[in-house]
Amino acid sequence: MESLLIVDAANVVGSVPDGWWRDRHGAAERLRDALVDTAATGLPGLVDPPLELVLVVEGAARQVASVPGVRVVSADGSGDDAMVRLVAEEGAGRDCLVVTADRGLRERVQALGARVAGPRTVRRGRGRDDVR
Repeated sequence: MESLLIVDAANVVGSVPDGWWRDRHGAAERLRDALVDTAATGLPGLVDPPLELVLVVEGAARQVASVPGVRVVSADGSGDDAMVRLVAEEGAGRDCLVVTADRGLRERVQALGARVAGPRTVRRGRGRDDVR
């Protein structure tokens, strides 16, 4: 069965002060596009292909569309709640890794059996960080 990799777009985008706040939608699209390779190759040592990659967006990034390899889920309300629902509904019975630095979210998804990793895990040119 495919592993499930869920990426907290707001948290990953916000982890680097590169001006993302001027164009939140564009920043989420750039992250989505950068994740296409990850969907094909996995994250060495963490998640091997085949995998399903889901990018959860909220707020100004809600209109970001899915592309082949990256399914985008637009949170109606809280992005954290949407990710917890994804873990509960789609992560049961398979390996599930959630990428976020949000401590509260980490606790919630770990209680459901997911593993967690920090934003640098999916940022190109960065190493793994804080994988549990």
